Amino acid sequence: MAERWFLRRPAPEGELRVAVSGADVRAAALTLGLQPAALAPAVHDPRLRVLLGGGQAALVRRQWHSDGFAEAVVLRRTGVPLDHPALRALAAGWGCERARHGSTDRWVAVPGPGPEAPLADRFRHLAALAATRVEVAVALARDSGEERTKRDGSPSLAADEAAHAAAVEVLGGLGVTVLSEERRDRPVTAGEPWIVLDPLDGTGNFSAGLPPWAFSAGLVEGGLPVAGLVADLASGRRWTGVHGVGAERDAVPIAPRPGSTVVVPSGPGGGAVAVPSTARRVRVTGCTAVDLCLVADGSASAWHDLDRSGTHVHDVAGGLAVLLAAGGVALTGDGRPLRLDPDTATKIRFVAASSAAEAEELIRAVG
Repeated sequence: MAERWFLRRPAPEGELRVAVSGADVRAAALTLGLQPAALAPAVHDPRLRVLLGGGQAALVRRQWHSDGFAEAVVLRRTGVPLDHPALRALAAGWGCERARHGSTDRWVAVPGPGPEAPLADRFRHLAALAATRVEVAVALARDSGEERTKRDGSPSLAADEAAHAAAVEVLGGLGVTVLSEERRDRPVTAGEPWIVLDPLDGTGNFSAGLPPWAFSAGLVEGGLPVAGLVADLASGRRWTGVHGVGAERDAVPIAPRPGSTVVVPSGPGGGAVAVPSTARRVRVTGCTAVDLCLVADGSASAWHDLDRSGTHVHDVAGGLAVLLAAGGVALTGDGRPLRLDPDTATKIRFVAASSAAEAEELIRAVG
């Protein structure tokens, strides 16, 4: 069976997992001979992780090499070789091309799944690399070129084009049709899988310097997003999901949950925003891909655009894959499970929630 690029928690005996709690931090600090305060930032910093398990521990940072590629740098380790599967999986999820020991400069390459691996696994690996390439392309294209307006009224920057080129160059290696916000749709053969991406979701945020803005990519089979990756390029957070396997944020498993926060794509515009009776807070981030991931990881209980103009498949496919893999639901206004079509022009409306009951309540609130 092909190796899955996920770190599970709790981990089997002897297997490394990502430390995410105070108890984990104290245990890892004891193993590494450090003060817990030295490891505390790793709990919330998406570019700093602690691996722990079976008397082994490692402190790892994602950083940029002077030659312009991302690498996972091991700052401190006890009993964790550079080619350990958990370290390799962490580096792959970060879109790093290699893992390096910070003191000795010894490094190992981070290989992806082989051609015999499931398509979802290969997609997830290349999507992580594509997100990293987009980080560089977007940074280099910032404030260059003339700002224009897309057909839907959103801004178009030189960074959009740079992000598209960087992403397609990587994802094209899968040999699957790639649809993008930045190009006219290519025909998709019935029954065949397809990839849809938004190289830079939240362009308006990016232009204004207000986070978040994100890279989003989803693999769709039979109308179902079966794998996805969303990288918040402003903060470094990454969400990934594979159908039947699970979903993660920064290498830690996630699941949706009921709550009192609802995210929506836009403000009321002089009207109102429909929310369930349990809602106490309404947020507008300006980045739909991230919105759906906030529902997937339990930060928000629901998202919807049922009383708005709708959204496009490229804005939502990556986040939907994460949401569904995490155990959430996405229903259309008539209560049916959402299915995606390879059409980046047509707008769709739906509700994403932690459960079908919550989604149905939102549909009733709008109706």
